Amino acid sequence: MSPFADMAGRGGSLSASLTQMPQLPAFVQSIIDATPPTAMGLDRILYQAQQLEKVDTENRTNLKLFVDTILERMTMSNASDVDLGGASSKGLIWYRIDGEKRPDRSNAPFTVDQTNVIILSLLTSRNIADLTEHKSADFSYATPSGAGVLQRFRATAYLDMGQMALNMRAISIRPRSLRSLGFHPTIEKGLMFRHVRDGLTLITGVTGSGKSTTLDAIIHANNEDFHGHIVIIGRPVEYIHDSRKCIVRHREVGKDVSSFKDGIVQTLRQDPDMVVIGEMRDPETISAGLEITNSGHKVFSTLHTSSAVESIDRIVAEYPPSEQTRIRTRLADVLRCIVSQKLLPKVGGGRILAKEVLWVTSPARAAIKNDNSSEIYQMMWEGWNNGQITLEQDLYRLMRQGLITQEVALDHANNKRRFQQLV
Repeated sequence: MSPFADMAGRGGSLSASLTQMPQLPAFVQSIIDATPPTAMGLDRILYQAQQLEKVDTENRTNLKLFVDTILERMTMSNASDVDLGGASSKGLIWYRIDGEKRPDRSNAPFTVDQTNVIILSLLTSRNIADLTEHKSADFSYATPSGAGVLQRFRATAYLDMGQMALNMRAISIRPRSLRSLGFHPTIEKGLMFRHVRDGLTLITGVTGSGKSTTLDAIIHANNEDFHGHIVIIGRPVEYIHDSRKCIVRHREVGKDVSSFKDGIVQTLRQDPDMVVIGEMRDPETISAGLEITNSGHKVFSTLHTSSAVESIDRIVAEYPPSEQTRIRTRLADVLRCIVSQKLLPKVGGGRILAKEVLWVTSPARAAIKNDNSSEIYQMMWEGWNNGQITLEQDLYRLMRQGLITQEVALDHANNKRRFQQLV
């Protein structure tokens, strides 16, 4: 049972068996007391960051141990995310367990100044610069998890009504096997460099849909299957892959390279076989990704979209109308596969993966060039023999197997009419 199971309307708390929170180091209050009352918003945060830089190593270490305790409680609760900071959190630490985000009321609430200092203690000078310029900073964080293994987290610090807020997401200590994700053998084969050595594959879904888990499973499978060079460009870099049969390079945007575009362009001179682009988030990154794919490399990337057709349309829509026909043609020529996925509440607790898969055959390529979305969907609907499936078909499969309820399936269907036809 989730440790938050009794919290709906009753203000429950984390299990008593979890690690108890230590006292916040005393120097944190000293920084708060020294902050001028007239300093507000970002000025207040930057003042506190400057004071934090003057703190000695021992006190900084104690504050890091305080943060590590929060993350230890997160891991013991099987939570995927932790949130704190800003007035919106009401001074509480919030955990997402089995897809639901709820507060932990087992400790006294923090003040916004306290969470400002806690979050600032995690940031480097480069992160502070990003926060100043963009009002947000992405970074990675690691803490020991036992047996000499580091538990890594993807983190975003940002502003919430002029105060610091933080989200941290746990990264799996070990990648899942590609086989465990349930792809059709044709698709599984197509994801492997040994069998298909070029083309662009997109893993798409909303935030928290498991895109990184799927991508890491694909990288791990290839790393153990062929002798070559894999380059991963991320912001931040999440899972760190050991070099097995492949040498696996990790290049973090902001730390190892200035932008996704620069990382992609530089990769052309680094003799890669596979290139992994953390996210295609702007026309410059998309164009560079299409270029390196067109040069004969096998490329993987992610998008925040909920279906295969939407993914194609999103990429094309990033460009002005005068360029969209050209981009649609370029995309059709290099695209190999789109996997669009969702994580759904599972009967009995936990979550389960539902996915839509487009494998780009010659007819699909022509449909992309002709901007015919309905044809692309129908090809997936009828394409089981070559590994394709619509989200609605996969939801129906999970429902028939008793893994999700019909209500959950209908709620998450992109095309509810098609799903109801199946039912």
